[in-house]
Amino acid sequence: MSTKTQPLTGQAPAASLSNEEILRYSRHLIMPEVGMDGQLKLKAAKVLLIGTGGLGAPLGLYLTAAGVGKIGLVDFDVVDFTNLQRQITFGTSDIGKPKTAAAHARLSNLNPDIEITTYETRLTSENALELFKDYDIIVDGTDNFPTRYLVNDACVLLGKPNVYGSIFRFEGQVTVFGMPDGPCYRCLYPEPPPPGLVPSCAEGGVLGVLPGIIGSLQAMETIKLILGRGDSLEGRLVLFDALAMKFRELKLRKNAGCPVCGTNRTIHKLIDYNEFCGIRGEEEPESNLHVPEITPRELKQRLDRGDDLFILDVREPHEYQICNLNGHLIPLGELPRRVHELDSSHEIIAHCRSGKRSAEAVDFLRKAGFRKIHNLHGGILAWSTEVDPSVPRY
Repeated sequence: MSTKTQPLTGQAPAASLSNEEILRYSRHLIMPEVGMDGQLKLKAAKVLLIGTGGLGAPLGLYLTAAGVGKIGLVDFDVVDFTNLQRQITFGTSDIGKPKTAAAHARLSNLNPDIEITTYETRLTSENALELFKDYDIIVDGTDNFPTRYLVNDACVLLGKPNVYGSIFRFEGQVTVFGMPDGPCYRCLYPEPPPPGLVPSCAEGGVLGVLPGIIGSLQAMETIKLILGRGDSLEGRLVLFDALAMKFRELKLRKNAGCPVCGTNRTIHKLIDYNEFCGIRGEEEPESNLHVPEITPRELKQRLDRGDDLFILDVREPHEYQICNLNGHLIPLGELPRRVHELDSSHEIIAHCRSGKRSAEAVDFLRKAGFRKIHNLHGGILAWSTEVDPSVPRY
């Protein structure tokens, strides 16, 4: 059964709309489901966006355009050239700028009546509750498991709705967690996946238009929560497959045994979410595995003097087409059944895009008896940066 969206409580009523605002929002005002009362609710609402990237872009643009009165932006990253394929808030002139600053400029230009507050910081267990407390709705536009669990737990502890979305390649998900009688993120995912099992968008890719679709659905759910109109996605997970152009819906139930929202809660404060997800931290961005490594400059020196080295490329064929080091291609997933193609007496240098997958390959091969093998530190990206800039970065 669908859950009727209840209007948010605790909002200070906005006094009125100016003539300019009435003209700006006229297409809302002539809809009986919104009208003047609904637009005043939007003006009084306070929404915090976690992330200003792929999902955060359509969220920020549409919530600002809709007239949500106060919008907070949390992000610590800077605009990168690779962001522009999907993060439509930003332009080429924004490269190198803090994302919060670039987003603030774009959104303020879109609607100067909106109060936009930026928090150029990483969301942590130390600052989440303080950041969340003054907002009505939290919208999760993040792309990693520790932050998703952190957002979830902070929302449940504070009683805030959590409008959740996630994307990968051609698929996306959206729902609303943290409602009083509804499930939370831990009800759906009690435990995080093992580190490295689920690739990031940087590793697996994402179709540029997909975050626009999922982020727009999150924006729609946020506006419905503010207006108190329609059927909320509380207790329903919408799955979108862009290749098949199909939406599916899964029913979600509140888990009575959930440690954060269940009957007998065991989590009453925020925890170390990197540790919970088995992630060591930022000092080891490529891999948690400790395997023998060689730097790009060391490899270049050895190749220049003619050392007999076997270059093993464990990326996917479509990545090999982008750029390569003329190595022998065996994708990581095929390595166990193709290990016979390798000669353990040969010195092997394994590489991938960033060094993470190739570290797993080196670890696997060492356990299989290979001893003369090294991982290329930083992968082909580091080779491009440190040795040969003509090799494309992706």
